[in-house]
Amino acid sequence: MKQILNSFFNLKYLQRLISTVALMILTTLLVATPASATSIAQMPNLQQGDRTWVIDQAEVLSRLNEGEISKELENLAAKTGNEVRIVTIRRLDYGETAESFANKLFEKWFPTKEAQANQTLLAIDTLSSGTAIRTGAQVKSLLTDDIAKSVVAETVLAPLRAGEKYNQAFLDASDRLVAVLSGQPDPGPPQIAAAVNVEGTFKKAEETNAGSATIWVIGLLLAATIIPMATYYLYVK
Repeated sequence: MKQILNSFFNLKYLQRLISTVALMILTTLLVATPASATSIAQMPNLQQGDRTWVIDQAEVLSRLNEGEISKELENLAAKTGNEVRIVTIRRLDYGETAESFANKLFEKWFPTKEAQANQTLLAIDTLSSGTAIRTGAQVKSLLTDDIAKSVVAETVLAPLRAGEKYNQAFLDASDRLVAVLSGQPDPGPPQIAAAVNVEGTFKKAEETNAGSATIWVIGLLLAATIIPMATYYLYVK
């Protein structure tokens, strides 16, 4: 009888140990979820005369390319008075769209028609690749609505569809916007070469990792319940 009781308590300890390990793995998975959403209130204020051209909160641009884009936009502002801001965020608030976010941020930074006149804002949510552009009245004679739509739908999104090439996307968008807002002919969207689909039905690395982790958690939780019960049954028999 004493031996059975000792075995039972050992099994209880083993069960608690396995449950603890499973809980640690589950907590790790929960912590690894996407970063919290960015609201308009969390965006920095932009004072009059501010020379900040790129706000890369999603951290998708290299320092070298961010510096190159900022220099290009600085030169544009100095030569023409037309200003362009590029903003990246990781995730939008629930119910928010890239367009609504861009509009609200544009109004926050440039609250009057006079302040908005020569401004252009390009924003992207990297979680969903939602992209939007907002322009002031003065630049519309150069950056027409059709060109603006092409910038977000083709110039920015084409490199992202080709493999999340954010640096290329914003370098291309910056070059095109600078050309148009300088009064030069619109270079148009990038030429997209036809590509052979080699993905097949294979899962992406993220899907494989997430699936494997889930299987491990379920397996450990089942083990924490079934193994002690089965072992105790064998001891009793």
